[in-house]
Amino acid sequence: MITQTKEAFLEGQVLLIDKPHEWSSFQALNKIKWAIRKKFDLNKKFKIGHAGTLDPLATGLLIICTGKFTKRIPELQGQPKEYTGTFHLGATTPSYDLETEIDATFPTDHINKKLVEETAQKFLGKVEQIPPVFSALKKDGKRLYELAREGKTVEVKSRTIEISAFEITRFELPEVDFRVVCSKGTYIRSLAHDFGKSLNSGAYLSALRRTKIGSYNVDNAVTPHVFNEKLMETG
Repeated sequence: MITQTKEAFLEGQVLLIDKPHEWSSFQALNKIKWAIRKKFDLNKKFKIGHAGTLDPLATGLLIICTGKFTKRIPELQGQPKEYTGTFHLGATTPSYDLETEIDATFPTDHINKKLVEETAQKFLGKVEQIPPVFSALKKDGKRLYELAREGKTVEVKSRTIEISAFEITRFELPEVDFRVVCSKGTYIRSLAHDFGKSLNSGAYLSALRRTKIGSYNVDNAVTPHVFNEKLMETG
């Protein structure tokens, strides 16, 4: 339960926000920050931050911490995360999602539900994953996606991530719906790409929603618009 007073926001609050489609995490954070600052006449020193970026094309849980609770951000970022979404099989894109156009197509005639479910099981546990070139990670002081858009070849090192659950919830070629529980640093776009390769085909991420971070659930979150409306209604 959020206590919407100046003192409470300064002391520290954990806000559960449902990030809209095509919003950046920064946009969502900014909308909340400016609403709180305006409502309570707070200066630029008011502390606020989010615990883990979501891609603009993804929706779902964005945890925002205010005041003294911003110290909890590293702890929250380290919590397991749950995602649901859709892989589109039989094609790839440079960004591994819908941000870029399809660059190659592959056969899917050999793919059936049993193969998809068996392949998902291969990704359980600790696995090596290469982050997408189109990502916000930095190399030589520049974001990888900036280098990628300039057409530069970028070598990205693999990292060890852990997947504790990978469930196929719908099989309807060329689409496959999934639920994944994973560690910090996991890129679901890279999982889509690697999943396609493991099927001797291709795949990209066509929909993604973050549903949980640790014990926090998107079912208890509100959109930035709803949060701001409720904030303005308080006395």
